[in-house]
Amino acid sequence: MMTDPAQPPASAPAPTPVDPALPARVLLRNGENGAAIGASFYEQVGGRPFFEKLVTEFYRGVAGDPVLKPMYPEEDLGPAAARLTGFLEQYWGGPGTYSEQRGHPRLRQRHQPFKVNPDARDRWLLHMRAAVDSAELPELQRTVLWDYLERAAHAMLNTFDD
Repeated sequence: MMTDPAQPPASAPAPTPVDPALPARVLLRNGENGAAIGASFYEQVGGRPFFEKLVTEFYRGVAGDPVLKPMYPEEDLGPAAARLTGFLEQYWGGPGTYSEQRGHPRLRQRHQPFKVNPDARDRWLLHMRAAVDSAELPELQRTVLWDYLERAAHAMLNTFDD
């Protein structure tokens, strides 16, 4: 019996759909569908202390930015830092506290009230790049983290008006 090479064999497992709300991981596996070898990205980078430091460095830049700072409704950036820390640690495989406290991340919806134009995006990336660089991560983790942050920043654009 001839089979269509474009179709996977009936015994092949269906591909797992990618859900952007699920934690991203940089994992090695002991076979195509094998168990993970090693720790989640969250564990690889040092867990909550890493994300707290990253977010602290990021908001150090935001605090003096004339475009970004007005987007934060609280006078103190502490609540925003706590939200970002919780989101990042959950996304990268840490505890699900963010969703337990705030529900689904809905990033685009949460950013809709703010004018996120290319200038705001670029400033956000500038401060986040400084924070990532200050973390002195190994190349693989730095690249994986930066790739996500860059894609997320571009996805938050909601206007091209100045």
